[in-house]
Amino acid sequence: MRANHRLYTLASLFCLLLATSLSHAAEDGWVTLIDGTEGMDNFDIVGNANWSGEFNAVQATEGSGASFLVSKQSYSDFTLRVEFWASPDANSGIFLRCQDPSTINDRNCYEANIFDQRPDPSFGTGGIVHIAPVAEPRPTAGNKWSVYVITLEGDHLLVQLNGKTTVDVQDQLFSDGPFALQWGRGALRFRKVVIKEL
Repeated sequence: MRANHRLYTLASLFCLLLATSLSHAAEDGWVTLIDGTEGMDNFDIVGNANWSGEFNAVQATEGSGASFLVSKQSYSDFTLRVEFWASPDANSGIFLRCQDPSTINDRNCYEANIFDQRPDPSFGTGGIVHIAPVAEPRPTAGNKWSVYVITLEGDHLLVQLNGKTTVDVQDQLFSDGPFALQWGRGALRFRKVVIKEL
């Protein structure tokens, strides 16, 4: 009898904790897609970079051609928060509202760039390639942890890098689609990726 009572108490406590956890998740609306080395199962891999879970992050350091972690879900209006580390020579980006999840590029997605050494720096780190150049002084992301907070709501595109707004424009080119994390060159690590639909 006592053992059954303990089991009932433990089950009740578990249900209470689960309900509390779910209510907190519902309250703020954020969904965690990558947390440390966990979360690659929320993405499809396109390309052949050496994506792996290391250094408390999901990372890629080499490959042949661009490679992407493409979200399995499509999104329309959302805020995306990405904590990332890039080597100074990295070529990467956060691709948004992608139109073809098997062929990701800066013509069929919005790309918030991570590319300090881009030959045309006006669309370097902090800018949206082909859409919104980044103003002087241009930010850099090399050799440090940085945070992108990107909000797409209707035709309003807002990009913030390390707490500073780098893009605030209107554009109607793409309305929905998955997002993708890119490896193109150098070393990239993503340690926390969360999204909130609006």
